[in-house]
Amino acid sequence: MPDTALRDKLQSVIYTIIDPFVKLLVKIGFTPNTVTLTGFILNIGVAVIFVVGGEEGNRGDLSYIGWAGALVLFAGLFDMLDGQVARVGKMSSSFGALFDSVLDRYSELFLFLGICYYLVAHHYLLSSLFAFIGLIGSMMVSYTRARAEGLGIQCKGGLMQRPERVVLIGVSALACGITAHYIGGDYKLYIKGIPFHVFETMSVFTIPITVLAILTNITAIRRLLDAKAALEKKDKQQKSTLVAVLLLWMLAPVGEYCHACCWY
Repeated sequence: MPDTALRDKLQSVIYTIIDPFVKLLVKIGFTPNTVTLTGFILNIGVAVIFVVGGEEGNRGDLSYIGWAGALVLFAGLFDMLDGQVARVGKMSSSFGALFDSVLDRYSELFLFLGICYYLVAHHYLLSSLFAFIGLIGSMMVSYTRARAEGLGIQCKGGLMQRPERVVLIGVSALACGITAHYIGGDYKLYIKGIPFHVFETMSVFTIPITVLAILTNITAIRRLLDAKAALEKKDKQQKSTLVAVLLLWMLAPVGEYCHACCWY
């Protein structure tokens, strides 16, 4: 698929850039599980920033969002590093893969918990709803892949996988904080004839969240349909194999059949 090929190329470039840092982590004794755990703790820190911003900040103070966005991107770096540390340090393990997947889900849940808390605290109720829908979509993207692979089907397609979600949330949150610093957190854009504002500083963060909510669920549905097609193909192949075996058995010479019966 074109999007998968592009994603693989970008991933290869990123891995080349971070390779020296990966070798440094291996040299000082970091294990893949340590890197995974570090990323998880950082994501809890992101949630804490959002919660504190919801409690102590005001609606026009978007600095908390900016700092949370910077930490999201930093934590996301560790999401990429754990697999590379395992590869370079030759420390891959089945439990490590499971540990990484489980903590990734926990990280994402804590991240969206913080976002939803902040949005509700400052009365961005519609945006909080989209954030929650984004959480549902994010979980279903991961679950659909895991369930399909449990049935023996590869299922990695779609635009809004975890790296894309991390980058979108991190960049939009950081951009929101920077924008607020220059134009103010209370900035609103009105168009003549429309009784409400069509844009505000917070929109730099909430619009991407809305896009994420839509695309994650589209990705989950696309994966489900791809898995359906692959599973139906697999079932047909199994049925064809079974039919072929039955035909061979039925067409086998009687002597061979009787000889086979002697074993029972």
